[in-house]
Amino acid sequence: MNAFIGHKRMIQRNNYLDKLLELKDKPFIKVLTGMRRCGKSTILRLYSEALQKMHIEEHRILLVNFESFQFAEIKEAGRLYNWLSDRLSKQERNYILLDEIQEVANWEQAVNSLMVDYPVDLVITGSNSKLLSSELATFLAGRYVEIPVFTLSLSESILFSNAMLEDQDFISTEGAFESYLSKGGFPVLYNFPFEKETANRIVFDIYSSAILRDTVQRFGIRDVELLERLVRFVFDNIGQKFSAKSIADYFKSQQRKLDIATIYNYLNALESAFIIYRMPRYDIKGKELLKTQEKFFVSDHGLVRAVLGHRPHHISGILENIVAIELMRRGYKVFVGKFDDIEIDFIAEKGDEKVYIQVTYRMDEPSTLQREKRPLLQIEDNYPKYILTLDKTLAGNMEGIIIQYLPDFLMSEIK
Repeated sequence: MNAFIGHKRMIQRNNYLDKLLELKDKPFIKVLTGMRRCGKSTILRLYSEALQKMHIEEHRILLVNFESFQFAEIKEAGRLYNWLSDRLSKQERNYILLDEIQEVANWEQAVNSLMVDYPVDLVITGSNSKLLSSELATFLAGRYVEIPVFTLSLSESILFSNAMLEDQDFISTEGAFESYLSKGGFPVLYNFPFEKETANRIVFDIYSSAILRDTVQRFGIRDVELLERLVRFVFDNIGQKFSAKSIADYFKSQQRKLDIATIYNYLNALESAFIIYRMPRYDIKGKELLKTQEKFFVSDHGLVRAVLGHRPHHISGILENIVAIELMRRGYKVFVGKFDDIEIDFIAEKGDEKVYIQVTYRMDEPSTLQREKRPLLQIEDNYPKYILTLDKTLAGNMEGIIIQYLPDFLMSEIK
């Protein structure tokens, strides 16, 4: 039984679908996590379609979206377990896809019992990172795999845009990047042709829903106005280092009092809702993580324009944000680098791989090139080193540093 019927043509998001298919029938709960409207529900539907193409009967596939009023009566663990039990077989494998599971009270108990009592392949999604710090970790230690889901990459946005264009000329990479830079990567923006003002309103509504449902309601935040002021501060300082104390000092200068404990609570709530990501600093010489002056990036750069409007001085931070999220999308652990008193925008690690990256808007002046090269030249290992820019004139290899047009980097693999 597929409990969701969609009418809109779905574009494949193979990066995520392939991971689910690789883990199919293995004894792990697959947990898709990410901000609201980043595409988790569509990925579940794509997985359901893929299962049916493998000739798995439709009655063995149950897809439930807990944000639908259709399932309003089963938002408690006991009722969920009973509802599913009435539809499951003990003789053949069942495929259970539970969307926005955090809407079900004590859902961990139902999930645990289903894994014990039935042959199931279980995929759940959630818009709150507390999913993985809840009872699930206790009940099923070592038996779940998290798959972070992000909004569209540049290459995915082109795939979506070209599908919408149908028989017209396909969009160029440069044209696609201009659009992507302007509106961000929420999938809904690429399913239909929206004007900029409408697109901004859609993204703002997504933001408002995430703030209300995944932070204010879930964490019992009372001073919503103060939370939104904090969000605006973080968004206005994308790509800049700051601390809880610097935030408190800022609010003090605005005649508003916000203590450091509350700042941490609010930042943690925003992180839990996947609205922002905390990027720790790493001391390359000391080989240790630093606990001060972190950077925060937004889960989708379109949120910044939707909340603050178009501000030209944000361009450098927005470009950094795009690169940070792209590295995370590719499965890298990402840090802000420190080498003595010099900062390196990103150190990205995945297994035995490591890459150093500087991001800059333009390099019209020779001093800008020297400023961006200097931190990378200080590092005496042989891992790849990049300067990513929107300036096409200097593309190439310079003193072992790859200088690359940023959209080309987003469309290619790291060398």
